[in-house]
Amino acid sequence: MDYSRPELADRLAADYVAGTLRGPARRRFEALLPAHPALRAAVRAWQDRLMPLTATLAPLPPSPQVWQRIQARIGGATAAAPAPSAWWARLAFWRGFAALASVAAMSLAVLLANPGPTLPPIVVVMNATAPAGGAGGVMPASFVASISGDGRAVVTKPLVNVALQPDRVLELWAAAGKNPPRSLGLISASGATVVRRAALPLGTDHLAVSLEPPGGSPTGAPTGPVLAVGQL
Repeated sequence: MDYSRPELADRLAADYVAGTLRGPARRRFEALLPAHPALRAAVRAWQDRLMPLTATLAPLPPSPQVWQRIQARIGGATAAAPAPSAWWARLAFWRGFAALASVAAMSLAVLLANPGPTLPPIVVVMNATAPAGGAGGVMPASFVASISGDGRAVVTKPLVNVALQPDRVLELWAAAGKNPPRSLGLISASGATVVRRAALPLGTDHLAVSLEPPGGSPTGAPTGPVLAVGQL
């Protein structure tokens, strides 16, 4: 692989700095850095783009109502519920922390995909629609989507990796009111997907993920089970 190609070096460096390059791929990239000046330069360029963004974002403490909704969505205990055991409380905390970290990482990816002044991203949680038995042979799946302020870039990530059959893929849809849904493209079942220049339909009020054959829906509308839906 020719790591001196500017477009390849830039794409790998963007994934590395954004934190979406993980596991063996991240370790391999770090091992390549000392021997490839083009990769090091691309990483420095993306770090230079990122630092001004972090300097201009003032901290904004969430309201108690926001925390209550977060706790309710990640399965936090209510006042009337029995106190969980210590190990279950720790598990719920780390699940919630992982979900919030995913949202933060995807919001950062949206900023990297759209450099320059932008409106704050919109975060949408797409909850599973299937019961415990699953739909289309897939267990219930939930996703998080981060939409850039101008609505022209979307980043998605499953909260838990989705096990798919070899002949099935995931497709992201946007819809406004009762209008037919519009495909935003295929998304990953195990990591973050950046849908670039994906102008949302005017008035979009919800997103959905459906199970489709390879290459996506052949009809321009969802053909398989709708796995998750989220309101903007």
